[in-house]
Amino acid sequence: MGNQDFLRRMPKTGYEFSRSYRIAQRFHIDFVLLFLLLGLAGFGMVVLYSASSSSILAIQKQGSFFAIAFTAMFVIAQVPVDFMRRIAPWMYAVGVVLLVLVLVVGIGAKGAQRWLGVGGIRFQPSEIMKLAMPLTVAAFLSRQYLPPRFLHIVIALLIIIVPTALINKQPDMGTAILVLASGMVVLFYAGLQWWYIGAAVALAGASLWPIWHYMMHDYQQKRVLMLFDPESDPLGAGWNIIQSKTAIGSGGLHGKGWLEGTQSRLDFLPEGHTDFIIAVMSEEFGLLGVILLILAYILVIARGMHIAINAQDNFGRLLAASISTTFFVYVFVNMGMVAGIVPVVGVPLPFISQGGTAIVALMSGFGILMAIATEQKRVMNPQK
Repeated sequence: MGNQDFLRRMPKTGYEFSRSYRIAQRFHIDFVLLFLLLGLAGFGMVVLYSASSSSILAIQKQGSFFAIAFTAMFVIAQVPVDFMRRIAPWMYAVGVVLLVLVLVVGIGAKGAQRWLGVGGIRFQPSEIMKLAMPLTVAAFLSRQYLPPRFLHIVIALLIIIVPTALINKQPDMGTAILVLASGMVVLFYAGLQWWYIGAAVALAGASLWPIWHYMMHDYQQKRVLMLFDPESDPLGAGWNIIQSKTAIGSGGLHGKGWLEGTQSRLDFLPEGHTDFIIAVMSEEFGLLGVILLILAYILVIARGMHIAINAQDNFGRLLAASISTTFFVYVFVNMGMVAGIVPVVGVPLPFISQGGTAIVALMSGFGILMAIATEQKRVMNPQK
């Protein structure tokens, strides 16, 4: 029986002949994920308009960022997954070199040296590592027998630690945490034995004292202390947390209404359009609005994990799971720091906070997810 006879005898669902399916395959689009991302981006513009005190300029700027980000997502979605696997080490090497250059000739601002300038354009090389890290660790571990052996775990940890340390040196603890998480979750999903995880937790606990005294800057230590007692410096380091809690609490169940928030529009809440924008949203849309936003985030993460489960090989599974889990870390860290349960580390809220390179890097990750999703569909349909 030939291949065509086999295909004719296969049960038909009808979906594989639909126009949307053919479009998705041709342009490598996962429509479920795309609709969720477009919804989040649209809602983010609504919230940002209020958080920026009805600034049309801020909306135009954010709109241009989203246009670039979605374009990057579509372009990356066209890249074959096997090609991503091959270029991962080179992308990692370039990222590390750029991070070293940041420390040597980087552009400083507000006490941090995080940018490089090329032709009058500034960019953060650390954003490259948000993609290069999971790509490289997944590419390395997917070539080994899983679960990984001790030597492979050590090599993976070295791959993770080097750029994380360079980013933290800038200093940029928020991005360092995200890069660290993007690599560590790949290692976790590779099938670490539980005694390795227990040993890592014990080692992390033992490292707290030297990290506190020798690796953390004074302002970072102060942020941690403010987490436990923000009222000890209500007009200084504790101001942001106190005002964000006030905004969240004043929103109640239904909120005060769009454009009716007082904490941000009267400038009580610093960085209300960036890191603390969830407090603005909580005040205006209330607890119900926040719950709906969290549900949207959960759907995005669930779709990403669905893509990971259905990926065709270990590389695709590890990479998709890492991107989805790192997205969760984005959301958790931002909401946690605004609610006062984790230190303030400067992590934006995905799709809601104003930003440039961060949203482009995030959408590039979703482009990788779409490439993995449509690769799975191409393999399942030999006619394509």
